[in-house]
Amino acid sequence: MCTSPDEISSAKIYADKICRIRFPPTKISLPTKFRRESCEKGYRLYNIETEKVIISRDVIFSENECWDWNTKKETSVNIQLTEIREKEQGAEGSSYELEEQLEVNEMPSSNTETSDQEREAGSQNVDHTPLKYKSIAEIYEKCNMCIIEPESFEEAAKDDSWKKAMEAEITMIEKNNTWELVNRPFDKPIIGVKWIYKTKLNLNGSVQKNKARLVAKGYSQKPGIDFNETFAPVARLDTVRTLVAVAAQRNWNLFQLDVKSAFLNGVLNEEVYVDQPSGFVMQGSEDKVYKLKKALYGLKQAPRAWYDEINSYFIKTGFYRSPSEATLYTKMSTSGILIVSLYVDDIIYTGSSKEMMAAFKDDMMRQYEMTDLGLLHHFLGLGVLQTNSCIFLHQKKYAKTLLDKFGLKDCKSVATPLAVNEKLSKVDGSELADETLYRQMVGSLLYLTATRPDIMFAASLLARFMHNPTKKHMGTAKRVLRYVQGTINYGIAYDKGKGAVLIGYCDSDWSGSEDDMRSTSGYAFNLGSGAFSWASIKQSSVALSTAEAEYMSAAEATAQAMWLRFVLSDFGEEQVEPTQLLCDNTSAIAISKNPVHHHKTRHINRRFHFIRDALQNGEIDLLYCKTEVQLADIFTKPLARDRFEYLREALGVISAQHLEGSVSV
Repeated sequence: MCTSPDEISSAKIYADKICRIRFPPTKISLPTKFRRESCEKGYRLYNIETEKVIISRDVIFSENECWDWNTKKETSVNIQLTEIREKEQGAEGSSYELEEQLEVNEMPSSNTETSDQEREAGSQNVDHTPLKYKSIAEIYEKCNMCIIEPESFEEAAKDDSWKKAMEAEITMIEKNNTWELVNRPFDKPIIGVKWIYKTKLNLNGSVQKNKARLVAKGYSQKPGIDFNETFAPVARLDTVRTLVAVAAQRNWNLFQLDVKSAFLNGVLNEEVYVDQPSGFVMQGSEDKVYKLKKALYGLKQAPRAWYDEINSYFIKTGFYRSPSEATLYTKMSTSGILIVSLYVDDIIYTGSSKEMMAAFKDDMMRQYEMTDLGLLHHFLGLGVLQTNSCIFLHQKKYAKTLLDKFGLKDCKSVATPLAVNEKLSKVDGSELADETLYRQMVGSLLYLTATRPDIMFAASLLARFMHNPTKKHMGTAKRVLRYVQGTINYGIAYDKGKGAVLIGYCDSDWSGSEDDMRSTSGYAFNLGSGAFSWASIKQSSVALSTAEAEYMSAAEATAQAMWLRFVLSDFGEEQVEPTQLLCDNTSAIAISKNPVHHHKTRHINRRFHFIRDALQNGEIDLLYCKTEVQLADIFTKPLARDRFEYLREALGVISAQHLEGSVSV
């Protein structure tokens, strides 16, 4: 410590005094606490507002002012929602986009005395630039973080909104004549019930409603006693995308209905008893139970009972059920065609006749408690944009949820999901990763492939290592999510007015697996626009040559082509000519058309040879195409950026920013 006479002479007597730094005229003086800085020419000053320490020689002391340590610094948050101007797209269409502007200003409390000069100078230096722009959906998501769903009846009973939700559920059950109160039987098992609470959100993240569902504890049921068959009426995603592609090709609009409490409509064939629900026990009949006439959610046979009910109604009203897809129904008349796809309680419908669609909606709403959702906007987590030029499927909200869930919301994006020549194996020398987290990540990516064929190969490759994944596998999965981050606005577009001719592509690598040397098959199908059916599948046996691997891939694609021909026929788009299946290997084509190569093909599993029957019956036509235009190449191996982006666009995967126009009904 320095003890020179100069230091002692410059010492000041102070106690909670205020001093101000002498800045040039353009600067502002700020109140500070100070102490004499030893060994340096200046004072060490503590800035009350910025909470930083600085050193300065030029200081003005306010001998008569003291700092009030009870003063608290207040922070005000000003949230402004700015509605971006409506963009007119098309004669009837319009689209809206909302952005919010957040400004955070730190304001001193009213107890702090500040001169007019300081306020004026301070106002000139306030930075009004918004810190960040967010979409309205992100605001809703942040607000919804504070929404807590009850975990028990006791907790829900304290909130009026949840009490109303439970009352609405009981009202619906009573209205459907679902049960009757009876004496407790002594020779029958009684199934318990419980309340489930869920806050339903719109596609943009805003709260739609609070939903309370009374469910039976179906896990206590015994086969042959409480139930016999279980079946859930679920449409394949391939079928849904095919329906969307056909609707786009014919320039139709897609509409949606939602069945309220669908399972409560299913009639039970078994004798089932349940307890009275919490909060709704009949006074004076506490020992009684409910005998079910119709199904409750949670019962193992509830999905089957609902399917039997809705299927019976469709058949009775003149619909034809597809033999290729149990949840696909069509109705034809002189005025046109009506197509309906069922996914449990969600109904998608479209057709050529507005009168038929209007009559169908009215009949359904008379028969069941329905919600008319109008034009199809979202379905099973898939967003649907119906524009004047195309129908666009995407999973932007779902992708954002994944990135936030796995802590990659602000990650740096990459151009491709996999590095070129990326090879993964079960044993790679790295440490084991968190198996549960890895499975969650890969499972989420697999569902994202519903509208993103560009990550199909990466997701299917990662799915091979669900048991004992390593850190290298985890790192590769995170890379795929980083790719999703950079393409979060991407989806698949089905152009309107294109031809209805089914075209397929099939391809294979050779011995791509590091563990068992098996190859990977890939295929894609379209109607001249975006792909609506695709797959990346590891072959079931080792191929001895590229020709053999390509031949097995063509057989997989042939099976899918035949099924798609059946489905398109149900849609009224019967494929008269053989379906062209494009392959880039001439030897594989020769094997399929010429069985003379017996010594080269005698070991191939017989199930792959049915491709020859399909060729002879005129169902498919296996043709050669150049590797450069082979769309299925993206499903068999990692590709360089230029090649990957070319094939991605050829599959119809584009950014939503490229869309023009919208539809209003």
